Amino acid sequence: MAVEIGSVAPDFTLNDYNKQPVTLSSFRGSKNVLLVFYPFAFSGTCQGELCQVRDEIGAYEDENVQVIGVSVDTPFSLKAWAAQQGYTFPLLSDFWPHGAVAQAYGVFNDGPGFANRGTFLIDTDGVVRFAEVNGPGEARDQDAWKKAVASLKA
Repeated sequence: MAVEIGSVAPDFTLNDYNKQPVTLSSFRGSKNVLLVFYPFAFSGTCQGELCQVRDEIGAYEDENVQVIGVSVDTPFSLKAWAAQQGYTFPLLSDFWPHGAVAQAYGVFNDGPGFANRGTFLIDTDGVVRFAEVNGPGEARDQDAWKKAVASLKA
């Protein structure tokens, strides 16, 4: 069961691709967070989605939204992927304990051992304002995220 809209987002600390810890609650009171779970670095659908985010990052920054990607990949593979694709937003490694944060958000796919495409918009109070889960191979409609981001101002 995925984290529901209106609930407090489960807090976590994960290392980014530079092995620096990033804690979700550190953004409380200052930035909204768009948490984007994806199965694997270097995979076609994931790359397409995150490249679109990369290309439109200014729109999120203008709305005071910190985009954070999360997968079960190691920090080393995330660093290589970020360098190859020019991602400037944090990519966090949910490698060990394997998929623990994805499990906390209800998006871990036990069989193959990766995160499904879960997307959560968390406001500055730490409350989930948008939640969507797509299965493997099912690309996301990023317009839904943008509508949710726009609704934060309303």
